[in-house]
Amino acid sequence: MKRIAALTMVRNDDFYLRKWVEYYGSQLGMENLYIFFDGTDQTVADFCKGTHTQLHEKIGNHVVAAEKGRLKFLSDKAAELLRTGYDLVIGVDADEFVVVDPALGQSLVEYLSARNIRTSLSALGLDFGQKLPEESDITTDAPFLNQRHYARIGTRYTKPSIVSRPCVWGSGFHRIRGHNFHIGKDLYLLHFGYFDLARLRERFSDRDRLDQGWGSHMKKRARTIDLCTRLKAGDFDFWTTFGRICQSIFRPPYAWNKPAMFELKIIVKIPDRFRNIV
Repeated sequence: MKRIAALTMVRNDDFYLRKWVEYYGSQLGMENLYIFFDGTDQTVADFCKGTHTQLHEKIGNHVVAAEKGRLKFLSDKAAELLRTGYDLVIGVDADEFVVVDPALGQSLVEYLSARNIRTSLSALGLDFGQKLPEESDITTDAPFLNQRHYARIGTRYTKPSIVSRPCVWGSGFHRIRGHNFHIGKDLYLLHFGYFDLARLRERFSDRDRLDQGWGSHMKKRARTIDLCTRLKAGDFDFWTTFGRICQSIFRPPYAWNKPAMFELKIIVKIPDRFRNIV
């Protein structure tokens, strides 16, 4: 089996980080998780015990500059891990989870170990929303996938998150400079950053994020909740197959190494086989 690490950088985000540590720790082993805290004023929670954690000087004071600096830092850390014994590194935000379709009966390590990944591998992005009023506020008492069942198939979260050699991620892990991307069959990136209206409202009031310029970004992402509420959900297996083919073929004119899907608004209902994964 391949030796695989996962890394992330967080600031004031224990809600997602707890779930991140729980999931990737169970898949890869706690000793293979690398967590960097953006700011020496942060506190390392007890649930990070057994992982590699580091407090880092705060990177930038505005969202654009901070993102560029953050991804340069994480790209360098991933390169260091690859040079010192790891076969693969998974780079994701704390609200993102790379999962294998349970129908395969494989763990994440088993799936990735069987693939020949020359530079990077992407998982098909599923951006979760909240179907109002059918789905209530999220709680920590149950897995996310027991509480949320609808997601948009989009290009934004089809990211080259898994790398096999040193490279440079663009902002948000959305692309790798100078390299194309390849989407793994039966592999998904589940994004939960904007899947709860109550949490979004709470984040709008976070002075730290607003000062960095995240306000307009968060408002734009809230559209996923509106889409999941208004649109009829399609068949998961049919539309994810369509999305994977479409995103593998088409590119936006401004970025050949990002996927395109003609701005289609496709909502799918997640099959019960995914319950309890995250």
